[in-house]
Amino acid sequence: MLHSSRRSALSALVMLLLLAACGAPATAPSGNTSTDASSAPAASASTAATTASGGQVTLTVESWRNDDLTIWQNTIIPAFEKNYPNIKINFQPTAPTEYNSALNTKLQGGTAGDLITCRPFDVSLQLFNDGYLAPLSDLKGMENFSDVAKSAWITDDGKTPFCVPMASVIHGFIYNQDAFAKAGVTPPTTQAEFIAALEKIKQDGTYTPLAMGTADQWEAATMGFQNIGPNYWKGEEGRQALLKGSAKFTDAPYVETWKALASWQPYLPSGYEAVKYPDAQQLFTLGKAAIYPAGSWEISLFNKDAKFKMGAFKPPVANAGDQCYISDHTDIGLGMNAKSAHPAEARQFLEWLTTAEFAELYSNELPGFFSLSTHQVKLNDPLAQEFVSWRGECQSTIRNSYQILSRGEPNLENELWRVNAQLLNGQLSPEQAGQEIQTGLDKWYKPAS
Repeated sequence: MLHSSRRSALSALVMLLLLAACGAPATAPSGNTSTDASSAPAASASTAATTASGGQVTLTVESWRNDDLTIWQNTIIPAFEKNYPNIKINFQPTAPTEYNSALNTKLQGGTAGDLITCRPFDVSLQLFNDGYLAPLSDLKGMENFSDVAKSAWITDDGKTPFCVPMASVIHGFIYNQDAFAKAGVTPPTTQAEFIAALEKIKQDGTYTPLAMGTADQWEAATMGFQNIGPNYWKGEEGRQALLKGSAKFTDAPYVETWKALASWQPYLPSGYEAVKYPDAQQLFTLGKAAIYPAGSWEISLFNKDAKFKMGAFKPPVANAGDQCYISDHTDIGLGMNAKSAHPAEARQFLEWLTTAEFAELYSNELPGFFSLSTHQVKLNDPLAQEFVSWRGECQSTIRNSYQILSRGEPNLENELWRVNAQLLNGQLSPEQAGQEIQTGLDKWYKPAS
């Protein structure tokens, strides 16, 4: 008779041969750790897909960035699949306004893709807390991102990231070089120089000094308050102080921000109270305005529509020599569906997102969306390069309403839209703006002691 161990081994061999004849994978299922790993050679990253799945795998990416479909199909996916031929990527975007609800329906029904494009902060945090996004604490390459970069996709205790940071947008000002030459002004660096330049442009009369309105409200907060404010509240120092409760919106740095923003009023378009976001964009790209208070996401559109040379300058500091701060706002990340049928392959793709190769591809294909990694990236677009160069001069922060402070009612982000629009419309003073915002926040936010 055969010894029992030999009999077991022979039985196992017969079973493997039968499985192979039927076309079934002969490897252990993902997650099975009973195999003696010491007897097997280490698999390379490029063969990990075959090892995990026994064949080619297709990963589906859920996203709201339907504008990026061509870029993914023509550039990002081919670059990845060249190195990982056993993993195919299907980029499947949904309209931005429908993404959150459509994604939630898919996740609840078990039909969502393997990779989930993550909006910043609370929306994605809720998905993680509900068990839909997998933790990524041990993902190789996460060390390539700073704490600020990871802050949009990490638990409140700062211990568990759940999305790989992909890109940020930077705030500043885009200007018409012809308009500056006509009025004889140069890019300002201080608040006083900024107002002096606006006044010269206004006196010249050829161009509207500032292309922005208040009809849609959000621009007043996003391209106004959050653009110039970090120079007054000292970026992350001030933002963290709000979270801790050691600073309030009634404090001098915030009142000074609103005073600076209110000084824009004489230089806005005629009837600016009725000017909407697309109207302001068109006013600038048609060459009728000198300066556009901007987010870097405007670069691609402006490159396409504007027929004049453009430049950019960072938010002016209050006084010459002051440390500068920029809103380098975390905008988009990518996480893994906790119920993905192909977790090993999904993690492989996420690891690739942490590399210099992806950082350079994404930043150049989407000018104005900047890699959040610490890799040095060479940008081909001069306007995008100008924006990103400020990272070397200024300290980066994010919008102070996005992390934690907009979870209650009244919602801080929405309140900032309303209050900043009213400030520019002359309905609130800077002091009143600060009081209204702080009163609303005090109704529900109690900082941890």
